[in-house]
Amino acid sequence: MAAIRLSGLQKEVLSLYRSCLRECRKKPEATRTHFRSFARTEFENNISIDKRDFGAIEFLLRKGRRQLEMYASPGVKDIRK
Repeated sequence: MAAIRLSGLQKEVLSLYRSCLRECRKKPEATRTHFRSFARTEFENNISIDKRDFGAIEFLLRKGRRQLEMYASPGVKDIRK
């Protein structure tokens, strides 16, 4: 099986997604699915962005990191969209 070479931005996006999933595991069991589906929806909504649109991707990465930092707070127990 050949390894797929990913660009730096692609690696950053995957890293952010994995971080989101890791944070989901720290939330109360009853609300984990809300966090997981929120993260998945956010990434799916932006899947159509051209991979050469670096400005948009970098903006979304910054936005995603800020959201992750906010939702990772221990005081946040549930999320609803």
